Amino acid sequence: MKNYVKEGQKLPLYGVGPMIVFGMGMVTATGIILFAYVWKTGALEAPLALFCRIAGVLLIVLGLAVWFIGAMRSDMDASIAENRLQTGGIYAWVRNPMYSGWWMLFAGICLQWHNAWVLVTIPVNWMILTLTLKLTEEKWLLNLYGQDYADYMKRVNRCIPWLPRKA
Repeated sequence: MKNYVKEGQKLPLYGVGPMIVFGMGMVTATGIILFAYVWKTGALEAPLALFCRIAGVLLIVLGLAVWFIGAMRSDMDASIAENRLQTGGIYAWVRNPMYSGWWMLFAGICLQWHNAWVLVTIPVNWMILTLTLKLTEEKWLLNLYGQDYADYMKRVNRCIPWLPRKA
C-alpha cells in the first residue's frame, strides 16, 4: 500500500481504511437486503421500531460528527506526513475516530430498518473493525512509535469515544 504524501513518510495516508469501510458497508447492505427485502423476516413492531429509528438517527449524527472531527478537524494528514503520533483533540478520546464514525454510521443505518436480524450486522462490523485494526494499523504504529503508542493504547479506547484513562 503506497499512498505517501512525501518522501520519508513511514505510514500510508489511507492505511486499511478503505478496505474496512467497504467491508462494513457490504456487510450492512447484505444484511439489509437479505433480511428486510429477500426473506422479509425479523421486523420489529412499535414501540421497539420507534426506539430503533430514534437511536439510529442519533448514531448516524454522532458517527458523522466523530468522522468529521477525526478526518477534517484533526490535522491527521500532516501528522502522518511528518511521522508524528497524533494523541490530541478527538484522538485523546478515541484512537480511531474515522473508523469509529463509520461503524456508528453503519450501526445507525441498521437501526433504521428496525429489523432484529439486520442488527446482527452491528457486531459483525465491530469484529471486522477490531480484527483488521489489531492485525494491521496497531502493529504498524507499535513498530513505528514503540512505547509511546503502547502507552497511548492503554489510555485511549480503540473505537468507542470515551474519557481517556490515566496511564
